[in-house]
Amino acid sequence: MERSNYGRGGRGGGGGRGGRGGGGGGRGSVDRQYQGGGGRGGDPSIPDISSLKISSGSNLLPVRRPDTGGTLAIQSPKLSVNHFPVRFNEKTIIIHYDIDIKPDVSSKSRPARVSKSVLSMVKDKLFSDDPAQFPLSRTAYDGERNVFSAVPLPTGTYKVDFSGGEDMKSSSYTVTIKHVNELELGKLKEYLSGKVLSIPRDVLQGMDLVMKENPSRHRICAGRGFYSATSADDLGVGIIASKGFQQSLKPTSQGLALCLDYSVLAFRKRLPVIDFLKEHVRGFRGVNDVTRLRTDVKNALEGLKVTVNHRITKQKYTIAGLTDRSTRDLSFDNVDPEGKAPPRRVSLVEYFRGKYGKEIMYKDIPSLDLGKNGRINYVPMEFCILVEGQRFPKENLNDRGAKLLKEMSLIRPAVRRKTICEMVQAEDGPCGGNVARGFDIEVIKDMTMVKGRVIGPPQLKLRAPDGNLNAVSVDRVKCHWNLVRRSVVEGKPVQSWALLDFSSSDLNYFVPQLIKKCNNLGIRMNEPLVYRSTNMRPFSDIDQLRSLIENVIKEANEKYKSQLQIVVCVMDGKHPGYKSLKWLTETQIGILTQCCLSNHAYEAKDQYLANLALKINAKLGGSNVELNQRLPRFDGEGHVMFVGADVNHPAARNSTCPSMAAVVATLNWPAANRYAARVCPQYHRKENILNFGVMCQELIRTYAQINKVKPARIVVFRDGVSEGQFDMVLNEELLDLKMAIYEEHYRPTITLVVAQKRHQTRLFPESMKDGSPDGNVVPGTVVDTVITHPYDFDFYLCSHYGSMGTSKPTHYYVLWDEHNFTSDQLQKLIYDMCFTFARCTKPVSLVPPVYYADLVAFRGRMFQEVVMKLPPGSASSSSCSSSSSHAMVSITQQSASFDEKFYKLHPELENIMFFI
Repeated sequence: MERSNYGRGGRGGGGGRGGRGGGGGGRGSVDRQYQGGGGRGGDPSIPDISSLKISSGSNLLPVRRPDTGGTLAIQSPKLSVNHFPVRFNEKTIIIHYDIDIKPDVSSKSRPARVSKSVLSMVKDKLFSDDPAQFPLSRTAYDGERNVFSAVPLPTGTYKVDFSGGEDMKSSSYTVTIKHVNELELGKLKEYLSGKVLSIPRDVLQGMDLVMKENPSRHRICAGRGFYSATSADDLGVGIIASKGFQQSLKPTSQGLALCLDYSVLAFRKRLPVIDFLKEHVRGFRGVNDVTRLRTDVKNALEGLKVTVNHRITKQKYTIAGLTDRSTRDLSFDNVDPEGKAPPRRVSLVEYFRGKYGKEIMYKDIPSLDLGKNGRINYVPMEFCILVEGQRFPKENLNDRGAKLLKEMSLIRPAVRRKTICEMVQAEDGPCGGNVARGFDIEVIKDMTMVKGRVIGPPQLKLRAPDGNLNAVSVDRVKCHWNLVRRSVVEGKPVQSWALLDFSSSDLNYFVPQLIKKCNNLGIRMNEPLVYRSTNMRPFSDIDQLRSLIENVIKEANEKYKSQLQIVVCVMDGKHPGYKSLKWLTETQIGILTQCCLSNHAYEAKDQYLANLALKINAKLGGSNVELNQRLPRFDGEGHVMFVGADVNHPAARNSTCPSMAAVVATLNWPAANRYAARVCPQYHRKENILNFGVMCQELIRTYAQINKVKPARIVVFRDGVSEGQFDMVLNEELLDLKMAIYEEHYRPTITLVVAQKRHQTRLFPESMKDGSPDGNVVPGTVVDTVITHPYDFDFYLCSHYGSMGTSKPTHYYVLWDEHNFTSDQLQKLIYDMCFTFARCTKPVSLVPPVYYADLVAFRGRMFQEVVMKLPPGSASSSSCSSSSSHAMVSITQQSASFDEKFYKLHPELENIMFFI
């Protein structure tokens, strides 16, 4: 393994930190073909690009911390962190076993997939029947194929039988247990002390599962969280919100730590199916509405799990759909299980009466189809009950439910801290029971205390009433700034624009107020050239919507001999057709749009108008705010490009749609606040960006066309990857980038930083003087000791002001560094950049290149949803489905969703911030 220590001499000797002359000794033998002369001024000779290929066994590792942490501080608050130290016996060995559970079926039958609930039931019965050989208190199970044990378990094959009382689909199972590995906790100790470079992930995963075993036995498991099965808040329409926590084990400078954070999740209620429909489906008052509302009923139930109560069983079934016929008309061939009698045709009503002594009450409605693998299993709705713990997507909540869930999630810092401590100590928490103790693992139940630092905010540049650029200081508490008697740095004149009113509202007040606000902010705005008033119907017909927009553009061209810059669209509410509008205008037509809701437009409040003005100016290529001084580390040097990259994946239940990769990059220096974007579909749930190098190469060419010079320094911020994917980013994406952009006389230096928001670490001020008036840490708070990695270059930075709930810092992790950043330099650079986000007057929580990449990736997801719904033969689908010979080709919606041409941004928009 190699440490990515480009140009950094550090502790390795020879050349200090690499200096401006290059080289340095590094830690371990960094491959010279990656060094490029080292530091900021190396050997001009360029090796063959093919030499960049990494040989087997020489994978790069994240760069080590360059110092003992930063020193910049205007305040040093005392903080408590939800990291709980974990003590373990380094001599302990966790034994890993594979457990394979298969139902006993006849040789002619196709083996069925066994659900997780059945797997757990079979494993639990095997272990509880022989606790001496299979001690529950000293084993942990992942619900599928892995068992971890503190003591040796017998291996071999076992039979597990369920008597008629359980009435399982298969009453007999074969369980095969095999020894896989022995996980030595001493290896983790060696890694934490720096004696070995590569993290023993198998050991960490085994310990992580052990810590999750107790809550998994007592709580509802959903995703990475554990939620209460006994108390919940009602969100209405058959949905509840359960409180719980997410947890993980983290290697830190103080040793191993358990990180646990409060969480809330929406679930469907455990209700009889008919009662759930009454609450959940609008207009459903009773079984007589099933036929009338069949589509809504089917959509509400399909894919959900149920148990049945017409017989004693713990088995769970998945609803495949509704039967085509009513229950009284259903019949099937009843096969004698002993084969003594021929199959007999029997009605479902007769079968339930004779087999279970149950009289079906609702015979005139469909039954539920619970069959799978071609097996018929019709069960009347009245005998089915929804299984508890079935997640409900928060994006599908109604306004009331979404508001209540948000209120439950955004609890105050002091309350969150108290709740976390209670959950750590709870009997159904990770420290409850005796499982952890059985593995000789102990959790210290006090939060970790750290000393943070607050980095001072930068000065900004805005224009004064006299037109001069002035330095502006931000508010000392919230770090906000206002635009009263100030204007943007560069306002792009809005000379030709159109207003499309889809709301049929009175906009006589909105238009002049918007024009006034833009002019006050230094964005000269004329009256709209074209004004069209219509209704929302075009949003339901993509061809009609396209025709409308094209006619507006044509009218401006023909009447006023002017090319429209932007179309402001006023909508009377949120509508799925918004996605079609964006896909049409941004990939097919090539015109900027700015959408707003009619209720906001009608009120025309000053803050709302200011936000609209900032977005319009950024989209047109203007500059809203700039830093008064250059970003740290790059004073007096060549051009610098900042790159952001992210991948957006389809929804959890989707198993076919592509993932969306997005890359954005700055196009100006030293302001570094104008971006171009590229978006591309790739394989389903593929996290590594397959075209990363190509997209970056295209953005570098664009930079060179605009600035007449290529960037000499590149800083890449990568979003959305976990520690387990660092190797992929370092050894695939970084290599792809270098091979794509390196040329004989062009070899820019590169720094690669991962920005993580999906973590559980929270920072809590110890006293009022250590935090903000709202109880959160103040903007600029950074922590780079104790809770960070033992020796990798990472830190937590909270760059925004948290006025609601508890602030979450962003975790920045440096994987590769050819610029020799110190902790202070990189932390200050990122914090300063957070003040340059174009559409607000406050620092944001995430460094802008990543924030923008996330917006563009989400835009790609919107495009994909439109492509999947394009009507075959429509003008919009045929306009971009021709082959290279311009012959029309027929494409399926599924294949189209992977076709890059449906996502290619229009040339007029690809190099401006259409996504803001």
